[in-house]
Amino acid sequence: MLTVVLILFPFLAALLAAAMPTGKMARNVALGCASAEVGVFLPALLGYAPNVWFKIPWVSALGIDFHVGMDGVSMLMVLLTVALVPLIIATAKRKDFNSQFYALIMLMQGALIGVFTARDGFLFYIFWELALIPIWFICLVWGEEGRQRITMKFFIYTLLGSLFMLLGMIYLYLHTPGTHSFNWILLTQAHKTMSVTEQSFVFWAMFLAFAVKMPVFPFHTWQPDTYTNAPAQGTMLLSGIMSKMGVFGLMYWLLPMVPQGVAQWKDVAIILSIIGIVYGSVIAIQQRDLKRLAAYSSFAHIGLISAGVFAGSFTSLQGATMQMLAHGFNIVALFYIIDLIEQQTGTRRIDGLGGIAIADKPFAVLAFIIVLGSVAMPLTNAFVGEFMLLMGVFNYNAIAGVFAGTTIILGAIYMLKMYRGAFFGEATVVTQKNYLDGTAFFVLATLAAIVIIMGVCPKPFMDLSQTAIQDLLTTTF
Repeated sequence: MLTVVLILFPFLAALLAAAMPTGKMARNVALGCASAEVGVFLPALLGYAPNVWFKIPWVSALGIDFHVGMDGVSMLMVLLTVALVPLIIATAKRKDFNSQFYALIMLMQGALIGVFTARDGFLFYIFWELALIPIWFICLVWGEEGRQRITMKFFIYTLLGSLFMLLGMIYLYLHTPGTHSFNWILLTQAHKTMSVTEQSFVFWAMFLAFAVKMPVFPFHTWQPDTYTNAPAQGTMLLSGIMSKMGVFGLMYWLLPMVPQGVAQWKDVAIILSIIGIVYGSVIAIQQRDLKRLAAYSSFAHIGLISAGVFAGSFTSLQGATMQMLAHGFNIVALFYIIDLIEQQTGTRRIDGLGGIAIADKPFAVLAFIIVLGSVAMPLTNAFVGEFMLLMGVFNYNAIAGVFAGTTIILGAIYMLKMYRGAFFGEATVVTQKNYLDGTAFFVLATLAAIVIIMGVCPKPFMDLSQTAIQDLLTTTF
């Protein structure tokens, strides 16, 4: 029942925020409700609320149930969602953010939690589509110049991908044993009555949807423009949480459903993922716009996570889970740092910046911790996941592991180069600025603390996901 509350409470909060007469009041309501959601989730995370599964018939004639619940992996994804949303709302201080803006964020939170907890295929699809609507409006209404064209491209990509997923889901539904059902367990048994060709069809139908959402090369072309053009909070939602929908879909709604199809095509999927790692990193090195650099950085990191999922070992899957969590916190912090710089200087171009470390030393220190986390420095949150991912990919194929490993070198090049250019170098007018107010300091200090805590003490997070990954491997292989 707790899972149902976690899903429905943000929807109610969205209605309440939308009813507020001013954006400031709506922000306070949304921030209060998002913070309360953390309190609702804590009993489940700490093991004091074991009853996190809920199932009632919904459309019985079609085998559709309202079936939700959390295992260790989905619990970490819900943790990421409920932890980031209040921080993202706290950073939203633009005067043109009205009540509808904050209502859309809360609506998106409820849909995201629904995606990570759904155990019925049709319900999963409903939440998947529902999560698209608020972020589309956020990007369309509050994005930068040219947002109509860019947002339409994003919408078409994701909508077409979703339709392919629905097609694959229906095909599985028609092959479930006995009475047709969208129940996750029964869908994982559908492959027993399907040929390799049929499983290959379902693989590509569903992989396209997840590859677009993450994104994976070559289905990524919507991402750099959308991340750059969206308001900072929209970019945070897209990169920090929404991209994890695709990875989660790979793990729970592709690998177990068509194991022979996965075996047939996983080499291709890994190659595409590794191309994305190298391509995204090389393009990131050439960027002068901070936001666009971070967009390509995110694309490269997601490619490594995707490759690890298809490597299909316990090590690589646990590494993917840990890296999803770490990447979510790191990329949101990075985009917030960029937003703060742009607010104070009016530019995101590296060649127009310099001397920020002189202007605001605490800001420079917090930003450096985030940068170290982004390049997976030992004792930071991304190190554990990235190490396990690289080990898993290398054990699967040594050549693939070598190419995937370029993310370490290339990532360090563009991130440290970016930090040096913006925070050091020749001092400019930015040396007269103060970047951190009370809210900014709290948000960045919180995220920097997470970078360190997860890096020093990763065991609780790994223990939480261990059983779920073992069960997933048993179901799949």
